[in-house]
Amino acid sequence: MGGKFILKGARVIDPVRGIDAVGDIGVADGVIVNPASIKGGETVDLAGKTISPGFIDLHVHLRQPGNTVAETVGSGTRAAAAGGFTSIVAMPNTNPAADNAGAIELLKKIAARDGVVKVLPCGCMTKNYAGAEMSGIGSLKAAGVVALSDDGHCIQDHALMRHVVEYAKSFELPILDHCEDSNLAADGVMHEGLWSVLLGMRGISEASEELMIARNIILARNIGWRIHMQHVSVKESVALLRRARVEGVPVTGEATPHHLTLTDENVKKYDTNYKMNPPLRSEADRQALISGVADGVITVIATDHAPHTSTAKMVEFDNAPFGIVGLETAFAVVHNELCGKGVIDLARLIRLFTAGPAEVLGMKDYSLAEGNPADITVIDPAECWTIDKNKFYSQSRNTPFDGCEVTGRVKATMVDGNFVYREL
Repeated sequence: MGGKFILKGARVIDPVRGIDAVGDIGVADGVIVNPASIKGGETVDLAGKTISPGFIDLHVHLRQPGNTVAETVGSGTRAAAAGGFTSIVAMPNTNPAADNAGAIELLKKIAARDGVVKVLPCGCMTKNYAGAEMSGIGSLKAAGVVALSDDGHCIQDHALMRHVVEYAKSFELPILDHCEDSNLAADGVMHEGLWSVLLGMRGISEASEELMIARNIILARNIGWRIHMQHVSVKESVALLRRARVEGVPVTGEATPHHLTLTDENVKKYDTNYKMNPPLRSEADRQALISGVADGVITVIATDHAPHTSTAKMVEFDNAPFGIVGLETAFAVVHNELCGKGVIDLARLIRLFTAGPAEVLGMKDYSLAEGNPADITVIDPAECWTIDKNKFYSQSRNTPFDGCEVTGRVKATMVDGNFVYREL
């Protein structure tokens, strides 16, 4: 059980309850309590800091089992804690794949032993995330998965995807989908546009994402079940989501910090830390994503934390794996870009890290209400600092943000009433 704490004098932002005011939070025995009820606990002076419900990341690759040289549950959850995340959804494209109850039980066992934040298992939609045969969704649900995804892959067979969504609905599991038509993606390595032509690289068409998002919107509307679009990256996708949400279709979308801040022009450096899938898109696409965040079309920020070793990334751009780490830099990067430039305020940003992902997962009352688990993030929105990849808790260093000066920093993370990260 957690200790006893009075978190005193912070700005408390609790989006679900509509609270944004200076106040105190009490923590005892792992839950949030009235601070007046605490006797003999530690008082933590948080004047000038901000408290929120713990951040949730819907999109994390922990690499265990299968590639523990890049990341483990232990190192990945420590990185998550340093980034303010109290819960992370572990993508199932491990080796072996998390497509059966045994794999889920293994992950839960490792997380209980090594994890410092809550690891929420996600199960594969198809066996070995190969897109050919549906997984045993009922047994995955019984084993404790919170969602279904073939992340890194997209089911190309529309009839199969329809059956998956129907089964997901019957077991009340949201779909988290990597939206990409493999034929239109055509083995590309970067965004198809001016810079792919200038650099002589194979491009990934915007249509590859747009087509599958349109497919998913149709299925969500017809079946009446939740489909969440992972790492939305193109302006056409934002427009489709905007229209669908106005019409009441049960779809949501996430944006990553890198798609909100970087573009395909960065690839001219030939640095493989700018290689991800979906790729960095055009400035027009980036601005559309920012507009989608501003007007509420995009309801989630997720990292798509994808660790790779330096050796794996230190090859020709064409041959490098897709993906970057993001857990430890996410809040600062987007706070700098969105709040620093007046796109949204801090309360709206915190909603994107808390209430937004909680809604996708069907979590009820994800808030700082008394009696709820004491999963809490403490930030200093005014602290200026420089990102240093050599200080990461993650085992991997594949980030394009090394050396960037940012404003806004996570100062502490509490899970079930215990500090799992504290720099106060």
